[in-house]
Amino acid sequence: MSTVGKAATLLELFTMKEPELGLSELARRADLNKATTRRLLMVLLEHRLVEQAPKTRDYRLGAAVSRLARIRETNFPFSRIARPVLQDLAAETGETVHLSEFSGGALFTVAVELSAQANRVNIEADQVLPLHGTASGIAFLAFTPPDFVRSYLGRRLTAFTSHTLTNQEAVAEQIRLAAARGYSTSAQGFSEGVHSIASPILGPGGQAMGALSVAAPLSRVGEAVAAAQSEAVMRAAREIESRVNGEPASTARTRAAG
Repeated sequence: MSTVGKAATLLELFTMKEPELGLSELARRADLNKATTRRLLMVLLEHRLVEQAPKTRDYRLGAAVSRLARIRETNFPFSRIARPVLQDLAAETGETVHLSEFSGGALFTVAVELSAQANRVNIEADQVLPLHGTASGIAFLAFTPPDFVRSYLGRRLTAFTSHTLTNQEAVAEQIRLAAARGYSTSAQGFSEGVHSIASPILGPGGQAMGALSVAAPLSRVGEAVAAAQSEAVMRAAREIESRVNGEPASTARTRAAG
């Protein structure tokens, strides 16, 4: 791995749950020795990509990361534009709704609206979603170039629960089904007891740039509820496409179908 790659790996270790990490923990998680980790952190400190907490001296993301995030959000305000749609969808379904975006080879959760119910699915705003194990991932793959899909399915697919599909042909069949109907479903593929329905968010070229999903406790999702949620999530996904792309959602969908 290149020096840049190692530095990027360190930055990616910080999460909403663990915003601060010490040198030893960073080295362990990045599978680097302490000396190398310290050198990389010194460079990141110099460029204000990380900083040290005054009391603990642990590391956390620096001001330069916030600056870069603001630049990106200003020029491509995906989550900000989509937020009202997420709020409406969460109110309509009564369940947790989350928006994901594909960036840097992974599908990242960028916005979450939690259900108001006590028994709900909790999702972190920075969670990485496996493409084969989630409804969002399958919806994304269904509207992604075939070469990328073949490359992804050619690798070892991790099982997250006993229900995760890890057989290449089984996942491919789910992708074909999602492409045909415009949404995907997952029952406990990533988390036990969770049912999700997702629809892709298509860019102007008709390819997926992310996905919108409704996640609910499996016990609350019968056939009628699933049907209602699938219609609601597809309608909301089209609304986000229209707002983000500045054109009717049907235009991107027509390109995808063509």
